[in-house]
Amino acid sequence: MKQDSYELFKSANIEEIKEVLAQELKLRNEKEFWGDKVVPFSEAILSVLIPLRDAGKLFDPQGKSVDALTPELFLSWSDFVSLKSLAYKIQKSDEEIDLKLLGDYLSRFNVNLEDESLDFPISSYNLHQGVSNVIKSLL
Repeated sequence: MKQDSYELFKSANIEEIKEVLAQELKLRNEKEFWGDKVVPFSEAILSVLIPLRDAGKLFDPQGKSVDALTPELFLSWSDFVSLKSLAYKIQKSDEEIDLKLLGDYLSRFNVNLEDESLDFPISSYNLHQGVSNVIKSLL
């Protein structure tokens, strides 16, 4: 990971991080397909992680409290199964975090937001593994 990425995740807002990712995609000449996936996916994750960071309430997918938003923590939540569980954890908590952006994103990929036990299509998981790999290469 680049040192700049650590500074970015430490204090930047969603728009700043999205802009950096979009610029990196352009610099690396990634196919438009990935550009159309990376930024919205990142925005959905960050819509929850940034408020948790700012409230000092970040945690990892295993539920362990963490001190800082890092590229590694971001990537750990970019696993589609973890992201689904994040939505449910926040929904069940007393945190006042707006889940609309994340919920809308997950719904587009057939994630049931009312019944956690229902699975989503494997194609959604596979697509997001690819998106996560692209994001990792940018950071």
